[in-house]
Amino acid sequence: MTRLAVTRALRSVPRATILSRPQLPRTPSFRNRAPPSLANYTRRNLSTTARRLSDKDEDEDERKWSTPLAKQLAEAITATGPVPLASFMRMCLTGDIGGYYTGAIEKSEQNRDQFGAAGDFVTSPEISQVFGELCGLWYVTEWLAQGRPSKGVELIEVGPGRGTLMDDMLRTIQNFPEMAKSIDAVYMVEASPQLRIAQKNLLCREDAAMSESKVGYHSHCKYGNIPIVWTETIKSIPYDPEKTPFIMAHEFFDALPIHAFQLVEVHPSSSDSAPASSPVAKITTTSGPKTFKKPSSDTPGGSTLEWRELLVSPTPPFSTHSSLRTPTSQNPHLTPPPDFQLTLSPSPTRHSLYLPDLSPRYRAIKSSSASSSSSTTSQLPDGTSRGGGPGSLIEISPDTYLFATDFATRIGGSPSHPKAQPRGAALILDYGPGDGSVPVNSLRGIRKHHLVSPFAEPGLTDLSADVDFSAIAEAAVNASEGVEVHGPVEQGWLLEGMGGRERVESLVRAGLQTKKGDEEKEKFVEDLRRSWERLVDRGPNGMGRVYKALAIVPENDGRRRPVGFGGDVVM
Repeated sequence: MTRLAVTRALRSVPRATILSRPQLPRTPSFRNRAPPSLANYTRRNLSTTARRLSDKDEDEDERKWSTPLAKQLAEAITATGPVPLASFMRMCLTGDIGGYYTGAIEKSEQNRDQFGAAGDFVTSPEISQVFGELCGLWYVTEWLAQGRPSKGVELIEVGPGRGTLMDDMLRTIQNFPEMAKSIDAVYMVEASPQLRIAQKNLLCREDAAMSESKVGYHSHCKYGNIPIVWTETIKSIPYDPEKTPFIMAHEFFDALPIHAFQLVEVHPSSSDSAPASSPVAKITTTSGPKTFKKPSSDTPGGSTLEWRELLVSPTPPFSTHSSLRTPTSQNPHLTPPPDFQLTLSPSPTRHSLYLPDLSPRYRAIKSSSASSSSSTTSQLPDGTSRGGGPGSLIEISPDTYLFATDFATRIGGSPSHPKAQPRGAALILDYGPGDGSVPVNSLRGIRKHHLVSPFAEPGLTDLSADVDFSAIAEAAVNASEGVEVHGPVEQGWLLEGMGGRERVESLVRAGLQTKKGDEEKEKFVEDLRRSWERLVDRGPNGMGRVYKALAIVPENDGRRRPVGFGGDVVM
């Protein structure tokens, strides 16, 4: 039923709708490769770093930083001390001065952007038009299943890149006129001014006017003259209980900043441990002040297990790749020596007191550590451990919780934003563990399709980390009683189940009927099929296996599963 219905829907797309995609490297993008271990980040003791920073024998004024952003970050760290990894990532990716997505590449390397064969990485929509068509069709099936609303539909994409995915989705939806007419607006959540212009030129044509308001920037789509609104944050999009939001997040969560923590054993005599006279700690969080009990003795001998944060500090002046032991896997010949490194905080931070207490999954790692044995602990190359016990590592992205909460609230409502009838859906495609495990050691730097140190050339190097799908699911169901979560499933499973292979063969038949020469036709067919196989490749590093899909839909007590997640098309 599913395959037949979806295939029929795909066949309704005009056969002549064949888009040309540039030839791309055959190897998978390095954004979905295994990251280097923490040993490659050259962690040092904070006190040693601080002494070197204040060493009068070194003339810091003469130090040559790799980018203007690196200099700004170093000056800030020198003044205030090492910063959380999340703060470093946020500045590198979206900082006002030379952020990766906010102007650094355009200013330093003209005529090059982040995407495609000439950029730093390749995303699925750039590989094949079929990917975006299937995503658009997925929302069509949700629209059908939710009663075919005649108005109030919102298409929302976070991190829309160059707009290729939204363009393919909108073109596909036009083949379903009733749904196309139901779309009130398209929202593009984009922080980069340069990418906003690229999206506008693709979705609205280059000569289309763009106006500005308090909400964001406005224009009209070339497909049905649908209003398009660009906002810098999803919070700028109004909550409306009468709307049906269809939300797309493709390779978005992997770019959200993460905090990294290591579990350490603190002895009572250690000056790093919390004073016994202070049984509680008070910190300020995004949801207001929080009070926490400080850890009590939980290991034999009276020692305490505490989470300590891994912070970012500058490398010593005149460092080289050799002195920093940059591994060959990070291609040191492609970048200058890293400007920064990870260091372990000698005492608790406000993040280490609060974030590891967010989820039962994180608390379980610590609580099981006191009784953990060598048989339950997996050693990593740097000597730290993946399982319970001192040395255990976790990565937590607070922004992941915030966005998942926002998605769920828009779809299912919440006490602060009540919604009489849940409606809408979110489709999230990204890479990360799909087995419920917490990501560790996953921070990676990407430069021109190669892995590099994430601390080299800040602003010119893309940063990403594995997505914690279980954290997304947990945040969504906790935020709204009106939603349920399905997945994650492998990308290859989703695309095959959506009838993608049939769509590829349809495009092949259409291409063979063109007036092109035989050699050109043969190359077209080969490229089309190779691109599809790349999307669904289930090899060890294949995109079809590494990338996962997760769906947030209105709660229905599990009676209806979305298409691609084991469900049928509801006509």
